[in-house]
Amino acid sequence: MSTPHDEIRSPEQRPSVGDLLTEISADISILMRQEVALAKAEVQQSARQAGRGAGMYAGAGIAGHMTLLFISIAAWWAIGNGTGRGWSALIVAAVWAVIAAVLAARGRQELKNVTGVPQTTATVKKIPSAVAGNEEIR
Repeated sequence: MSTPHDEIRSPEQRPSVGDLLTEISADISILMRQEVALAKAEVQQSARQAGRGAGMYAGAGIAGHMTLLFISIAAWWAIGNGTGRGWSALIVAAVWAVIAAVLAARGRQELKNVTGVPQTTATVKKIPSAVAGNEEIR
Protein backbone atom coordinates (compact mmCIF):
# COMPACT_ATOMS: atom_id res chain seq x y z
CA MET A 1 0.00 0.00 0.00
CA SER A 2 1.62 3.27 -1.04
CA THR A 3 1.06 6.73 0.33
CA PRO A 4 1.52 10.06 -1.44
CA HIS A 5 4.88 10.38 0.29
CA ASP A 6 6.13 7.12 -1.24
CA GLU A 7 5.94 8.61 -4.73
CA ILE A 8 8.27 11.46 -3.74
CA ARG A 9 10.84 9.28 -1.97
CA SER A 10 13.40 7.30 -3.80
CA PRO A 11 13.82 3.61 -2.89
CA GLU A 12 16.87 4.51 -0.78
CA GLN A 13 14.83 6.99 1.28
CA ARG A 14 11.98 4.61 2.10
CA PRO A 15 12.07 3.02 5.54
CA SER A 16 13.46 -0.47 5.75
CA VAL A 17 11.44 -3.49 6.82
CA GLY A 18 13.30 -3.45 10.11
CA ASP A 19 12.33 0.19 10.69
CA LEU A 20 8.72 -0.60 9.87
CA LEU A 21 8.69 -3.58 12.25
CA THR A 22 10.22 -1.41 14.96
CA GLU A 23 7.51 1.19 14.43
CA ILE A 24 4.76 -1.44 14.49
CA SER A 25 6.21 -2.95 17.67
CA ALA A 26 6.29 0.48 19.32
CA ASP A 27 2.69 1.18 18.24
CA ILE A 28 1.50 -2.15 19.65
CA SER A 29 3.38 -1.46 22.88
CA ILE A 30 1.71 1.96 23.18
CA LEU A 31 -1.69 0.44 22.41
CA MET A 32 -1.26 -2.22 25.09
CA ARG A 33 -0.19 0.39 27.67
CA GLN A 34 -3.24 2.47 26.82
CA GLU A 35 -5.51 -0.56 27.20
CA VAL A 36 -3.97 -1.37 30.59
CA ALA A 37 -4.43 2.26 31.67
CA LEU A 38 -8.06 2.17 30.55
CA ALA A 39 -8.66 -1.07 32.45
CA LYS A 40 -7.05 0.41 35.59
CA ALA A 41 -9.21 3.52 35.34
CA GLU A 42 -12.39 1.48 34.92
CA VAL A 43 -11.50 -0.83 37.81
CA GLN A 44 -10.63 2.12 40.07
CA GLN A 45 -13.91 3.84 39.27
CA SER A 46 -15.90 0.67 39.90
CA ALA A 47 -14.00 -0.01 43.13
CA ARG A 48 -14.54 3.56 44.35
CA GLN A 49 -18.27 3.33 43.72
CA ALA A 50 -18.47 -0.08 45.34
CA GLY A 51 -16.51 1.16 48.36
CA ARG A 52 -18.81 4.13 48.91
CA GLY A 53 -21.87 1.96 48.53
CA ALA A 54 -20.49 -0.69 50.88
CA GLY A 55 -19.68 1.92 53.51
CA MET A 56 -23.20 3.30 53.36
CA TYR A 57 -24.66 -0.18 53.55
CA ALA A 58 -22.50 -0.92 56.58
CA GLY A 59 -23.78 2.16 58.42
CA ALA A 60 -27.35 1.37 57.45
CA GLY A 61 -26.80 -2.22 58.51
CA ILE A 62 -25.67 -1.24 62.01
CA ALA A 63 -28.60 1.15 62.48
CA GLY A 64 -31.00 -1.39 61.03
CA HIS A 65 -29.60 -4.13 63.25
CA MET A 66 -30.20 -2.09 66.38
CA THR A 67 -33.74 -1.19 65.25
CA LEU A 68 -34.60 -4.76 64.40
CA LEU A 69 -33.10 -6.04 67.64
CA PHE A 70 -35.43 -3.90 69.71
CA ILE A 71 -38.44 -4.59 67.48
CA SER A 72 -37.71 -8.33 67.78
CA ILE A 73 -37.50 -8.14 71.56
CA ALA A 74 -40.79 -6.23 71.64
CA ALA A 75 -42.44 -8.80 69.35
CA TRP A 76 -41.02 -11.66 71.42
CA TRP A 77 -42.53 -10.21 74.58
CA ALA A 78 -45.84 -9.31 72.91
CA ILE A 79 -46.28 -12.79 71.39
CA GLY A 80 -45.05 -14.35 74.63
CA ASN A 81 -47.99 -12.91 76.54
CA GLY A 82 -50.27 -15.30 74.65
CA THR A 83 -48.06 -18.31 73.86
CA GLY A 84 -45.26 -18.34 76.36
CA ARG A 85 -41.76 -16.92 76.01
CA GLY A 86 -40.19 -20.04 74.48
CA TRP A 87 -42.67 -20.35 71.64
CA SER A 88 -42.63 -16.63 70.94
CA ALA A 89 -38.83 -16.72 70.60
CA LEU A 90 -39.11 -19.54 68.04
CA ILE A 91 -41.78 -17.63 66.07
CA VAL A 92 -39.62 -14.47 65.91
CA ALA A 93 -36.57 -16.56 64.93
CA ALA A 94 -38.54 -18.26 62.12
CA VAL A 95 -39.65 -14.89 60.74
CA TRP A 96 -36.03 -13.71 60.72
CA ALA A 97 -34.90 -16.93 59.01
CA VAL A 98 -37.37 -16.31 56.15
CA ILE A 99 -36.22 -12.69 55.82
CA ALA A 100 -32.56 -13.80 55.76
CA ALA A 101 -33.26 -16.35 53.01
CA VAL A 102 -35.04 -13.77 50.84
CA LEU A 103 -32.24 -11.21 51.30
CA ALA A 104 -29.55 -13.78 50.50
CA ALA A 105 -31.31 -14.78 47.27
CA ARG A 106 -31.70 -11.13 46.21
CA GLY A 107 -28.06 -10.36 47.07
CA ARG A 108 -26.85 -13.32 45.04
CA GLN A 109 -28.86 -12.10 42.04
CA GLU A 110 -27.40 -8.58 42.36
CA LEU A 111 -23.84 -9.92 42.43
CA LYS A 112 -24.50 -11.81 39.18
CA ASN A 113 -25.31 -8.47 37.50
CA VAL A 114 -21.85 -6.93 38.07
CA THR A 115 -20.54 -5.80 34.65
CA GLY A 116 -16.77 -5.59 35.12
CA VAL A 117 -14.81 -3.59 32.50
CA PRO A 118 -16.99 -3.47 29.37
CA GLN A 119 -15.21 -0.65 27.50
CA THR A 120 -11.78 -2.25 27.86
CA THR A 121 -13.14 -5.61 26.72
CA ALA A 122 -14.68 -4.03 23.63
CA THR A 123 -11.52 -2.16 22.63
CA VAL A 124 -9.19 -5.10 23.26
CA LYS A 125 -11.29 -7.21 20.89
CA LYS A 126 -10.54 -4.66 18.14
CA ILE A 127 -6.73 -5.00 18.45
CA PRO A 128 -6.23 -8.02 16.14
CA SER A 129 -8.31 -6.34 13.45
CA ALA A 130 -6.41 -3.06 13.81
CA VAL A 131 -3.04 -4.84 13.63
CA ALA A 132 -4.18 -6.45 10.37
CA GLY A 133 -4.83 -2.95 8.98
CA ASN A 134 -8.61 -3.01 9.33
CA GLU A 135 -9.01 -0.04 11.64
CA GLU A 136 -12.52 1.01 12.51
CA ILE A 137 -13.23 4.67 11.74
CA ARG A 138 -15.35 6.46 14.29
